[in-house]
Amino acid sequence: MNLVLFAFLVLGGLGLIFGAVLAFASRVFAVEVDPREEAIIGCLPGANCGGCGYAGCGGYAAAVVKGEAPVNKCAAGGAAVAAQIGEIMGVAAGDSVKMVATVHCTGCGVDHQKYEYIGVHDCVAAARLPGGGPLSCDYGCLGMGSCEKVCPFDAIHVVGGVAKVDEDKCKACNQCVDICPRHIIALEPYKTKKHVTIPCSSKDKGPAVTKVCSNGCIGCSLCAKSCPKEAITMVNNLAVIDYDKCVGCGICAQKCPRKLITVDGKVPEPKPAAPKAAAPAAPKAAAEAPKGETKE
Repeated sequence: MNLVLFAFLVLGGLGLIFGAVLAFASRVFAVEVDPREEAIIGCLPGANCGGCGYAGCGGYAAAVVKGEAPVNKCAAGGAAVAAQIGEIMGVAAGDSVKMVATVHCTGCGVDHQKYEYIGVHDCVAAARLPGGGPLSCDYGCLGMGSCEKVCPFDAIHVVGGVAKVDEDKCKACNQCVDICPRHIIALEPYKTKKHVTIPCSSKDKGPAVTKVCSNGCIGCSLCAKSCPKEAITMVNNLAVIDYDKCVGCGICAQKCPRKLITVDGKVPEPKPAAPKAAAPAAPKAAAEAPKGETKE
């Protein structure tokens, strides 16, 4: 009994000693944290998505306090959180442009497969196979949901063999952009009332595109030629929009022969042709000449 009591006292004493040492060390080696950093962390949504480019919300808060990051960098928090952080830092949050992830593929090539894939249902795994996966189009969505699995906001899902983004849920965290092995997802700025996008990534020439997809970009340049703001250029056989110039007029979508370009996520209905002007009326017959005077 005395041995058990002795062991208990020794362990208790050691615990007290080590506790005191740790308490002393925590005071001596304590790292002072700027109270603004803790206040900013309290404002952030806590998603730790990495969309700001920093390692979690704590990393972003520290960067803001050090002056290394703007106050409106949190994509998940949006303008409301930016305003709160700006108030803490004593600066104006400024206007921020809404960014939304866009999948540059319509999925109209899912029926064209090189071979039957029976491996792990994951885009990253499938892309490591010969040919970059079973899809015939080398630039199309593999549709196995790697992006869906990493999205912390449940904003992207595979529908009909292609990834679709829910614009209302998307926080532009960049997770889907980073994971996509074919690099066909990008963040696009929503600057105009109507957002225009070209959901294709193929850099192949027209004949090759038509063999593997029913509405992929064939590089015809009609959209670029019709754009009144010169906001579309052809890059490696693919039409690309410059959103600093685009005004969202949708003329390019009207001209696209493949019905590929969308306005607010939809292919616009073709505008009816203007009615032809009526032919001008025939000129009236010349008035009859006055009759000669009658002799009396």
